[in-house]
Amino acid sequence: MIAEPAVTVFRARRRRACEERQLVLLAVGVVAELVPAEGEFLVQVDAQDAAYAARHLAQYEAENRPPPPPPPPPRLHAHAWVGCLLYTATLVGVAYAVGNGLVRLDAFDRGTLDCARVQAGEWWRAWTALTLHLDGPHLAANLGAGVWFGYLAARQLGGGTAWFLTVTGAAFANLAEGLTGPPGHSAVGASTAVFTALGLMSAYSWRERFLLPQHWGRRWSPLVAGVILLGWTGSAGEGTDLVAHLAGFAMGVLLGVAAASGTSRRWLERAPQWLTGAAALAAIAVAWGFALR
Repeated sequence: MIAEPAVTVFRARRRRACEERQLVLLAVGVVAELVPAEGEFLVQVDAQDAAYAARHLAQYEAENRPPPPPPPPPRLHAHAWVGCLLYTATLVGVAYAVGNGLVRLDAFDRGTLDCARVQAGEWWRAWTALTLHLDGPHLAANLGAGVWFGYLAARQLGGGTAWFLTVTGAAFANLAEGLTGPPGHSAVGASTAVFTALGLMSAYSWRERFLLPQHWGRRWSPLVAGVILLGWTGSAGEGTDLVAHLAGFAMGVLLGVAAASGTSRRWLERAPQWLTGAAALAAIAVAWGFALR
């Protein structure tokens, strides 16, 4: 029996819930009584045992709390393949036009990311260099990786938006390299855009689901996976431009975080995919217009 005064340490409308807590307290040596009350049941203990009993009941609640529901699946955009098709057509089209003399004979030299020329004011080379490749294997490698990462990014953000951010981020990464690199340095290739797309999708996935109730490993896994892929695919091969790859990935991460946050996310969700995709193509066309004028 419990001496007076008794202290209520748990109450519930269901008798079974009170019986479970009574057994928990009995298991740790606390005598508890189940007392019916108006519309509910009470678990009571001696006043001297109240703090000890409350501590064990709190521990019991923490250990038996149901896990949070799994986060909802991310929204995926349809027609992601359209942007990949246009990416392929752009790179192949530029390679064909330059290789077959359909444009100025010095088009390749006028579009290369030449640091000395960029520092002299030829900003458009940051965009045109993304579309130029040294040979077939160089083009094929950037086509394969770009289509894969670009498709995944487009599934998350939409085909037009993903490619607009990819082209813009890669061009700014090239511009940063051109303005800070040694005057004798030059580079071409879409690999900067490839790693911008990788950073974009990694950071967007990470930021979009960061606040959801989930294990920290799941929360950080998109960004960690992106860094691993950057190290695995972005540092292999002779003549690899590590600075461009790192800069492209960093720009992609910045844009991915911004695209998943606040006002920018709402603006991008309202922007038509055809419009953002057209803006990406227009930026490249304008850059080539300046290069070939």
